[in-house]
Amino acid sequence: MGRVRVLAIDGPSGAGKSTLAAQVVAGLTARGCRTALVSTDAFATWDDPVAWWPRLADGVLRPLAAGVAGAYRRVDWSTGAPRPGELVGVEVPDVLVLEGVSSGRASVRPLLSHLCWLSGGSAAERLARAVARDGPAARDELARWQRFERGWFTVDGTREAAGSRLS
Repeated sequence: MGRVRVLAIDGPSGAGKSTLAAQVVAGLTARGCRTALVSTDAFATWDDPVAWWPRLADGVLRPLAAGVAGAYRRVDWSTGAPRPGELVGVEVPDVLVLEGVSSGRASVRPLLSHLCWLSGGSAAERLARAVARDGPAARDELARWQRFERGWFTVDGTREAAGSRLS
């Protein structure tokens, strides 16, 4: 993608993608590499798990590929319901880390330098971690999300396309 290298860290909810992405960014930054982190959590909602992608492509991926800064509007959940939130600028990095469910989708793979799949254990283990993160009130939505993402990953072939697979 232009001169920007792009690492996607994808896998099911509760697998540990955000934790891994933060570690990767910290490691690259410590080595003097300019990095940017964009999470699909900043776009997705319960009712729109993956169709928001054009906002990421138009606001971040295309500008960075052209060598100019990008921006996106983060989803704000502070009221309990998703609504447009703050505008987040993304300076042109050496490495862009895309993290989250669908970050390694088929449509973006030609732009990726590497796709990492993180499985994160069984569905029950991932659900327990996600509920611990998001709270018990989110359990039903998280279970519904898990059902959706199983189908998404099967159709998209994300795991099979990954250059590295971690558990």
